[in-house]
Amino acid sequence: MLLDVISVTPRTDFQLDLEFENGERRRFDMKPLLTMKPWNRIAIPAIFHRVRVDYGTVVWPGEIDVAPETLYIDSIPIAETSEPATA
Repeated sequence: MLLDVISVTPRTDFQLDLEFENGERRRFDMKPLLTMKPWNRIAIPAIFHRVRVDYGTVVWPGEIDVAPETLYIDSIPIAETSEPATA
């Protein structure tokens, strides 16, 4: 099942807090991808924090994105008592 991302909040540690269309909130760690092209271009915090949701996934300037199925499969659930995201 393919789930669209409906909101994203970048964290200071190159992680993304995501909300999917089914209501699930999950955390995705971008650090492993930041050593590879094209994601190495967003390895600067000021650029990383320019993330937004578009066409059901997360995107950055320069048309850099991550497939929504990757975001879902490789993320972990966020507990309701988890600490708040930091921008």
